[in-house]
Amino acid sequence: MIAFVDSFRVKPDQRDRFLIAAEDDSTSALKQEPGCLRFEVIQDQVDANHFHFCEVYRDEAAFETHCRQPYFARMLEAAGEALVEPPQITRCTMLFPRDYRAA
Repeated sequence: MIAFVDSFRVKPDQRDRFLIAAEDDSTSALKQEPGCLRFEVIQDQVDANHFHFCEVYRDEAAFETHCRQPYFARMLEAAGEALVEPPQITRCTMLFPRDYRAA
């Protein structure tokens, strides 16, 4: 399994647009992509305009499938206009739990 931990700092006036796109991306991925095992959008408790994504995919092919979806393209478009700085994307290897869907 592969995972991504992403950090997005959003302009206050673009926050709502960003969150609409983030919700669409995360919920659509979970509903439509069997290889997307987890996709959480998390808000920082100190900075209301700082968000983190935690994404887990079965394998590289599942992540590539996600990248081809229209909701992913909408997220990229919204992020491109909304971000204060480039996102921080960390690619990870999922260790535990081993069967993430069962957790």
